[in-house]
Amino acid sequence: MLIEVLSFGSAMVVGIALVGKLAPKWFLKMNNGFILWAITGNPMPPFFSPDAFLGDETDSWLKDGDVIVSTGAKSGTNWMLYLMHQIRTHGDESEHPFVDVNLSCPWVDLIQTPGDSWANQKPRYSTTILPDGKPLKDLWDHPDYPFRVFKSHFGPIESGGVIPVKKLAERNVKILAMSRNGLDVVASIVPFFESHSEEFRKMWGGFPEKSCGDVSKDADKFLNQLMPGALLGQLYFNYVKEWWSMKDEPNVLLLHYADVKKDLSSAVTKVSEFVGVQLTSEEHAKVVEKCSFAYMKGKANEFDYQLPLNDTFDGAIIKTGKLINKGVNGAGNITFNEEQKAKWKEAEEKEFGDMPGLLEWARNGGECC
Repeated sequence: MLIEVLSFGSAMVVGIALVGKLAPKWFLKMNNGFILWAITGNPMPPFFSPDAFLGDETDSWLKDGDVIVSTGAKSGTNWMLYLMHQIRTHGDESEHPFVDVNLSCPWVDLIQTPGDSWANQKPRYSTTILPDGKPLKDLWDHPDYPFRVFKSHFGPIESGGVIPVKKLAERNVKILAMSRNGLDVVASIVPFFESHSEEFRKMWGGFPEKSCGDVSKDADKFLNQLMPGALLGQLYFNYVKEWWSMKDEPNVLLLHYADVKKDLSSAVTKVSEFVGVQLTSEEHAKVVEKCSFAYMKGKANEFDYQLPLNDTFDGAIIKTGKLINKGVNGAGNITFNEEQKAKWKEAEEKEFGDMPGLLEWARNGGECC
């Protein structure tokens, strides 16, 4: 009997491993199936794909002068995407409004349908017609734009990620990277995960996980998941180290959330100079105003993340208007206990301590270049 049980268990393990290798999308049909997806070696989050950046693939979709906003998770991604759009329109959206972040600034890491691929999605960015009859391409690839803007969360291939920074420099493709205090990232993930629509969560095997109803327990869980080597560890520690290593590259601008929050006006100047757009004083003031959290909060429905390449999903990633929060430094409503702070501090010192200047910058910002 024991032998039979052991044989059955072994067969189950082998079966799960085979599914994970050959047809992992079937895990995503299960409640909390993202766990089996992850433990069988598939990328996390389950809708992330690096394929747009592998090999010579960037030659097929990036143009000279394009901009990639590859910020850290929960480190001001939508803020910087919106800022880039305001800069390229000189703060005047009358002709080219920011409709939805996933329409105006395609997220090339994102697989919009389980089992789909970048190869299948790529041509549809140019052929898809939106429900209102407008071509999707007109929103992100309009000839009036001095550059197109793409979203990513990946790091540079030169230091462990996938984005070929030096190769893209030859074509004047620029990358804006931005990080944030790590505990602030953890605190921001708690309401962020809860803001995802149930339909989207169901589509990806229960990811992102729902709140347990206790903010302190949620914070502890996600803190542990973001630790080095853990389920989501690559979203913070790997990201910070990878971009710090490339901060001096001419086509990279590395910012810190705390610095942009402290002086948005200077950040607008720095970013506009980086992408080669000259703003008049009036245009600069308009961009600063539109990129304030008070203004963006009033436009929160523009950050729901529609899925134009998913033909069966009638909705968005985010519950309407729930993505733009307070945009503050610090942990907001979450209080980390001394044990949690000590655990995070130890991880920071271990991961960042050997890279001169990184530890202090990762925590508090300041000049990095």
